[in-house]
Amino acid sequence: MSDSPFRSKPDLVPRTAARGIFAALALGALSLSVVAPAHADKAPVYTGFASNTAVQGHDPVAYFTDGKPVKGSKAFSTEYMGAEFRFASAENLATFKADPEKYAPQYGGYCAWAVAQGSTAKGDADHWSIVDGKLYLNYNKKIQNEWEQNKAEFIDQANTNWPVVLK
Repeated sequence: MSDSPFRSKPDLVPRTAARGIFAALALGALSLSVVAPAHADKAPVYTGFASNTAVQGHDPVAYFTDGKPVKGSKAFSTEYMGAEFRFASAENLATFKADPEKYAPQYGGYCAWAVAQGSTAKGDADHWSIVDGKLYLNYNKKIQNEWEQNKAEFIDQANTNWPVVLK
């Protein structure tokens, strides 16, 4: 017979594991309540849950110059409105820095259709459009199809709702 403590106390591991899991969950809940109170405003630029990178790391200038989403690089990045914006080239970075309001997505990169509805949702870098020289992101293809049906009206509604929807 083995001298293992697990034979004489078969419930030792499950109880210890359960205590550890409970402690981790309690600590996690406590840290969330300290870091992000329920009444906190949303960030003015959408960056995702565990990131500070805008437009999911895509180069916002490339939508205008290349007509498509292009991944940016950490080597060509800048901070704007509290978020990191990345670019595919030094030239695009310089272009953005010269006029960030022209190239940054509208409504901080939140889904433009959701903002028009009085809410927020993530903007997806692959679902986008340029209207009157401004970049708009949408949540997904289905929402983008809704957006495409009446962009002008949705833009008017979103302009009215922004930035109040962040509260």
